[in-house]
Amino acid sequence: MTFSPSDLPDLTGVTAVVTGANAGIGEVTARELAGHGARVVLACRNLDKGREAAAGMKGDVRVEQLDLSSQASVQALADRWDGPLDLLVNNAGVMNPPNYRATEDGHELMFGTNHLGHFALTGRLLPALLEAPSPRVVTVASVAHHGGNESVLKANPEASYKAEQYYGNSKLANVLFMRELHHRATAAGGKLVSTGAHPGVSATNLVASPDGMGANKIVARLAPYVLPVILQSAAKGANPSLYAATLAEPGSYTGPQRVREIRGPIGPAKLSKYASDADLGRKLWTLSEELTGVSPSLS
Repeated sequence: MTFSPSDLPDLTGVTAVVTGANAGIGEVTARELAGHGARVVLACRNLDKGREAAAGMKGDVRVEQLDLSSQASVQALADRWDGPLDLLVNNAGVMNPPNYRATEDGHELMFGTNHLGHFALTGRLLPALLEAPSPRVVTVASVAHHGGNESVLKANPEASYKAEQYYGNSKLANVLFMRELHHRATAAGGKLVSTGAHPGVSATNLVASPDGMGANKIVARLAPYVLPVILQSAAKGANPSLYAATLAEPGSYTGPQRVREIRGPIGPAKLSKYASDADLGRKLWTLSEELTGVSPSLS
């Protein structure tokens, strides 16, 4: 389908939180939401970078500290939150650290940040979301979820660390969480909408980040010059997220449609057989509750 930010509806009165909004797809998402009238909170680990990003945006924006690799930080943001929340965009992430790294809570970094951090954040903000008239949660995944498998239930143990496999598992967890949240919201008969999106492959800081592939000095040095030449822009990569945040049907998963979903106009994205496994999604939800101590309630 043809979609661009100009197709966004008037978002006046909408309050949104976008994680990882200081750069890349998250920054574009936050900027466009604010530009169409939403009050947007940039939830960022690095406050200085968040403020730099906010300074370049028009509209009602503010920055809040959030480190998704820390369950204490997730809880602190939820505890500070006051009032209804209309939209939560679970966007932030880390990709392919060359060596095993653990969060302060003892989880593998990608699983702990990309999935468990967002699972807990969503669960802790659910009361605020359910106060809103039409709440929506968008979970940003990746084509890399096709590389994940049932070993996602092992939560990426240190002994068998493989960066690409573990990243695929963390993004598979994102899709499974989005779908299980949709299932539970539907079963509860509530108003919460859960959607998902992936950006294809875009020229963002996700590759160059020192928490991921950028830990390799050669990657960090070359990425700013090479990526913009061979990959689509962050602005185009944000289109699936913006569509999922506003117009997409409940439970849908949106992504680019060309070159194996790497780029192009947006539409329904393909799900792996594991992402379509409802039983796997239920088991992951239970595991996530156990690992975070958060039990999201939709009632």
